Amino acid sequence: MCGQVPRKTRFMPSRPARPAVYALLEIKENALLAREWLAGQTIGGFQENRQLVYAVTRCLEIVSEASRRLPHELRDRHPHLPWRAIMDVGNVYRHQYDNVSEELVWRTVRDRLPELLEAVNREIEALSGVPPADA
Repeated sequence: MCGQVPRKTRFMPSRPARPAVYALLEIKENALLAREWLAGQTIGGFQENRQLVYAVTRCLEIVSEASRRLPHELRDRHPHLPWRAIMDVGNVYRHQYDNVSEELVWRTVRDRLPELLEAVNREIEALSGVPPADA
């Protein structure tokens, strides 16, 4: 091994270099998954199902992180959405996981994601020219 020159590693382009549509699609996919997994669940059943809590919380982490990759101009078109809170909550899920309230996760998915999905679907349609299949 001595004297060998390390091989150069090829890297994928960084995610920020990817178009906004990828971040929008990640938000949509994970928001829809979270809503699907909570469909038919009671708050009590959700709180008792640790695996479901983890899965839904992970979806919200991804929504948060993907929202950080959206250009300012896109976020500015939807000033009614709490972008700073959406972007920052992922840090809570990752670093303060012991303080995450299952009820807050539940309410976020049930009460806040539909509005975000509506805006995301409008942006996907505007960027791709293809109407959204679902909301």
